Amino acid sequence: MNKRFLVYGFIAFVCLQSVAAQSSGASIPASVVSAFQKAGMPVLEQSADPIDFTVPLLNGGTRQLSALRGKVVIFNIWATWCPPCRAEMPSMETLYQRYKNKGLEILAVDSGESERDVARFIKQNGFTFPIGLDITDEITAPYGTGYVPTSYIIDKRGKIVSIIVGSRDWDTENVYKAFEALLAQ
Repeated sequence: MNKRFLVYGFIAFVCLQSVAAQSSGASIPASVVSAFQKAGMPVLEQSADPIDFTVPLLNGGTRQLSALRGKVVIFNIWATWCPPCRAEMPSMETLYQRYKNKGLEILAVDSGESERDVARFIKQNGFTFPIGLDITDEITAPYGTGYVPTSYIIDKRGKIVSIIVGSRDWDTENVYKAFEALLAQ
């Protein structure tokens, strides 16, 4: 793993926490904070507005992030060449299947790869959540993480409540409880 990516990811996380505390002013409910902490997921001190974008989807059409307001969203930046990304995606699929009819949306945006490579990977693995294509990195670059995977958890109000730099197992009881707490808001 490239140390530069770890450093950039940490810097982005710290910067976004700072921006959240200064710009949003919207507090995160204590029940959500507690559930996320029990799941080992960081929570911002204050929720933050994400940078809006519209991304082309692998299966056609486009998706605008702000159009997902009213749902809980995992905006995941990933790449097929990334072993941690590949490791977490099956558990993301499990989480998606469990909560997609209860208001969870996953928008996994591949960073910098060809549509052909992404399509082959998704088909081989049978993932069903929406896949965005950021072939030129124009969408993911403003998020400034420099590290994949990075996931932004966005609440129903359209506010970032958590930023997860690195891979994680999304298929655990504590993660389920964290998302149930967020979906209940």
